[in-house]
Amino acid sequence: MKVCVLGSINMDEVVVCESLPKLGETVLADTFNKIPGGKGANQAVAASRLGCNVAMIGKIGDDSSGEVLLNSLKEDNINVDWVFKDVERPTGVAIILVDSIGNNSIAVVPGANMGITIDDISRAKEVIQRSKILIAQFETPIDITLEAFKISKESGVVTILNPAPAREVTDELLMYTDIIVPNETEAQSLTGVKPYDMESAKSASQYFLKKGVKYVIITLGDKGAALVSNEDSTLVPAQKVEAVDTTAAGDSFIGGLSRILSSEEKLTYSSLEKAVKFSSKVSAIVVTKEGAQTSIPTFEEVTKIYGEE
Repeated sequence: MKVCVLGSINMDEVVVCESLPKLGETVLADTFNKIPGGKGANQAVAASRLGCNVAMIGKIGDDSSGEVLLNSLKEDNINVDWVFKDVERPTGVAIILVDSIGNNSIAVVPGANMGITIDDISRAKEVIQRSKILIAQFETPIDITLEAFKISKESGVVTILNPAPAREVTDELLMYTDIIVPNETEAQSLTGVKPYDMESAKSASQYFLKKGVKYVIITLGDKGAALVSNEDSTLVPAQKVEAVDTTAAGDSFIGGLSRILSSEEKLTYSSLEKAVKFSSKVSAIVVTKEGAQTSIPTFEEVTKIYGEE
């Protein structure tokens, strides 16, 4: 199983408080921790812990946070040969506020994540071509993602786009996207349609399908995940759990998709439906724990709780 992740590598600075501060309000917090994060790194860690052979393409600053994050990826058996250093920008940072019931607010300072260049992608071309799946998000430059997706499509590599945080996406990038995975907020921002049930999710999905995306998966929180293609649609229910912290739920969902799809012979609607069901179980475990990468389970943990795939 070969999964390649192009994306962000951040140090998450997590503050836990009773309630999230309102505009202009100061609140006393309960705890503060520094935890390895970044959507790209989280997705790479999730894929690796779930049993995939993973390579990471990204950029860190030439600083102590960067070294900590690099070593953390290595400890999760992720190939970091294509994680480059930026001598001009610091390592990315995410400031995360989490309340007592698991809701969060996040501000990201991208730093070195936005320093990835076309030359970096050229240097990583071989690992992309050798992969079965390439995953990208929006915490790195969109034009760099497009370049990587073009290489993928030339080599028959499945492309997964997680449009988070929501930013304007070009029609050209969507043409090279096999699977797009937004949540409700991102889907509404990109399509103008608020998905809250299966019908509204199908309506929002049409925006992406008309632009060439093969499959759309819109995650709907505790309602589950809507899987939509031009031929079929399904609402996969969410597992019922008590949420503590939703920070890495979406990233672990992507990791779950890669676990199943990388072991399938080819991308089909049925293989994707199987992958979404598994991903929902992974995310359910993640939200019951605090932190980003610290909450991501192994494949053995998922199967122990929910049984085999």
